[in-house]
Amino acid sequence: MGRLLSGVHTSWARCLPVYLLSAVLLLGSLTATAADKFLAPGFTSIPASSDLLLIPLDVELFELGAGGVAEPKADWTAAAGKHMNTALEAFGARLGLKLSHLDEDEADSHAEALSLHAAVAQSISLHHGMAGTWALPTKAGQLDWSFGDAFADLQRATGADYALFTWARDSYASGGRKAAMVALALIGVGVSGGIQIAYATLVDLHTGRVVWFNQLARGTGDLREATPAAETVETLLRGFPRVAPQ
Repeated sequence: MGRLLSGVHTSWARCLPVYLLSAVLLLGSLTATAADKFLAPGFTSIPASSDLLLIPLDVELFELGAGGVAEPKADWTAAAGKHMNTALEAFGARLGLKLSHLDEDEADSHAEALSLHAAVAQSISLHHGMAGTWALPTKAGQLDWSFGDAFADLQRATGADYALFTWARDSYASGGRKAAMVALALIGVGVSGGIQIAYATLVDLHTGRVVWFNQLARGTGDLREATPAAETVETLLRGFPRVAPQ
């Protein structure tokens, strides 16, 4: 899976200025967001008998150079993956659902379908999360998104009812970038020191329907350390659908 997604990661690095702008717009829209805005119409809870499949975390960290070029940092990414996976496991355990995990080999065999998540999540964030002039009239303001039958093979292979996808990108200013920020601030020019962007998506594997979505965009947080990484995961999964006893 990682091999097929490498192009997505490289593209993200090249398009970082666009993500920074999107994040600024998103930050302005989050305060007015109602919790049920990110639930699909008619969906309120997960049956307690459900099997929840945790999809391998898609995360990458970058260092911003003095000129704003984003350089992938493998050691930072490895640390973030470890800390976020620990937090995801803890969150999943608290739900009381039957949990299953898609290992890397299984993920590779379904990589083409799984790689769709990043693109769809970004579309939901833009057209539903930020909405405004980006809202799609056909959606009528509702979380009405689907992967169609893209995950049919995954559902048959795992037997899971729902899948939780988690995507995160984080960037941090280098020493040179920080010096440039200070110098430019002295003449009244502000530049970004990095941004944390993340999406979480719950998909009904039987129908391909997105039943819950949440997003995070901010200029704070640090996925390289255990405690702040756990806080990011808890914030991202805030509002996760309740589990309904049967």
